[in-house]
Amino acid sequence: MLSVQNLSVSYGQSNVIPDMSFSAAAGEILGIVGRNGMGKSTLFRALIGMLPSRGGRILLKDREITRDAPHQRVGHGVAFVPQGRMIFPYLTVYENLISGVRGKVSEEAVNEIYALFPVLRDMKKRKGGNLSGGQQQQLAIGRALMTNPSVLLLDEPTEGIQPSIIKDISRSLREIRDMKNLTIVVSEQVLSFVLDTCDSIKVIDRGRLIREDRRADVDAEQIKAMLAV
Repeated sequence: MLSVQNLSVSYGQSNVIPDMSFSAAAGEILGIVGRNGMGKSTLFRALIGMLPSRGGRILLKDREITRDAPHQRVGHGVAFVPQGRMIFPYLTVYENLISGVRGKVSEEAVNEIYALFPVLRDMKKRKGGNLSGGQQQQLAIGRALMTNPSVLLLDEPTEGIQPSIIKDISRSLREIRDMKNLTIVVSEQVLSFVLDTCDSIKVIDRGRLIREDRRADVDAEQIKAMLAV
């Protein structure tokens, strides 16, 4: 579903991602784990088109999207939930959900989001800025799903969220994957969330993928040691 081939991304003269390749299958939840400053957010901004690629290719199914603008990538089926969530604080929950929809809003799609995240239905008239961190994260995921993506990118989704809500988000992501056969790529520092959620795990260090495992083969202690260095 998503294929990244020899991707290179720079900030000015700093080559943050020198050469990265990986793929994620349809219906797979892939976790990319690493410490702060190792290139996770840079990678995700490049995948959605917020940062230009210096080299390499990004393919969605069989379509190359490397040079497409962010809104074009969304139109082709990529959705992005950024670090910090970036919901609109002065819009209501409902207005946030429909903010990225082109054309007529499908109330069936809105109700599907409410079924996944019942708290959003209860708070649909509340301003986004008045929600808790966990509720805002659910709103940000719901807003992304309203574009009907085939690939969902989530950058640090557990940041600033209490443990009980983290478990709810993990459960919801697996449910979304099962319902829609959606490919989900998650960047994280919280290994327990990745182990609960993902089918496969890759470790990023200084812009390079240095380890990859299927969930069943993960040695959690070894990965914890890598994240603690």
